[in-house]
Amino acid sequence: MTPEVSTPEVLPHVLVVVPCGHSKIWNREPNRGPTRAADAYTGTLFALNRAYAARFGDDWMILSAKYGFISPDFEIPETYEVTFNRKRTNPISHECLRQQAEEMQLNRYPVVIGLGGVAYREAVSAAFLPHQVRLIFPFAGLPIGRMLQATKRALEQGHPGFERFEEATS
Repeated sequence: MTPEVSTPEVLPHVLVVVPCGHSKIWNREPNRGPTRAADAYTGTLFALNRAYAARFGDDWMILSAKYGFISPDFEIPETYEVTFNRKRTNPISHECLRQQAEEMQLNRYPVVIGLGGVAYREAVSAAFLPHQVRLIFPFAGLPIGRMLQATKRALEQGHPGFERFEEATS
């Protein structure tokens, strides 16, 4: 008897926003030049979030505290240390994120899944505030270790993990 294989639940017209990460390729390869955003972030959480986005979204973007919304193919010229968690690092403003969302037509997605901690959820919420999109934060409120576990579980089970989510409709 073969085990039952669950097929992943792919949601129609879904954008997944993946937070950038502190660990970058330049930490291991200091002389490396410009690198695609998808390859620049090397942390475990980024890798899991990227896999989650590929499995449960139609498209995905990275939310960088320095550059804002960037495609996985965006070329990052060099390492940087900017975070939403420390204002003194001068992260991109919520107003700039709103402008980017409009210019990039990210508001065309009826559903936007935001991954990441509080500061990233706030940034995603602010970016889509004027638009009629359904925002879902499936792992909101979890500490990083539990967020890792929940993301792994979602990938293993083929279910996006909405049994625990915050939702905002603008």
